[in-house]
Amino acid sequence: MDAFAVCLGAGTQESTSGPRPTFRLSFHFGLFQFLMPVVGWFAGATLVRYIASYDHWVAFGLLAFVGARMIRSGLDKNHETPKNDPSRGWTLILLSIAVSIDALAIGLSLALIGVTIWYPAVVIGIVTGLISWLGLRLGNALGTKFGKAMEIVGGLVLVVIGVRILLTHLIG
Repeated sequence: MDAFAVCLGAGTQESTSGPRPTFRLSFHFGLFQFLMPVVGWFAGATLVRYIASYDHWVAFGLLAFVGARMIRSGLDKNHETPKNDPSRGWTLILLSIAVSIDALAIGLSLALIGVTIWYPAVVIGIVTGLISWLGLRLGNALGTKFGKAMEIVGGLVLVVIGVRILLTHLIG
């Protein structure tokens, strides 16, 4: 659901309309949701123990950074703010990590209860890719209909998701 919400927000940007950016985002989100449980499963308690203490801060920081850039772009009346395409480069990688970092713990949990990882990881990856595609399409439609206001809303959605991830880990 985090990937859906991030794609909904990212889809409000003009740079994510079209088949190529939609494919890049949905493919990478699905790929990272597939890979992270596999990494968690193979890494076992060693890697997760070190990451668990700050993974929520990383996810919050990445989502807040991208969300703030979207908000700033949406508020810019002169169109001077450089557009940040979330379907390219480091932004794509960072968003992919941010929405899938908790999947490391899922992989660890599956290893601890003796479940093989391949079937769940494939299902998680495919479902996330499809849900991400749906979020992007819906975000594109909303962005086309409501313009820059939806870019601001999309940025706020990313920041709220980051805050929710942070509070979920800090409060419990």
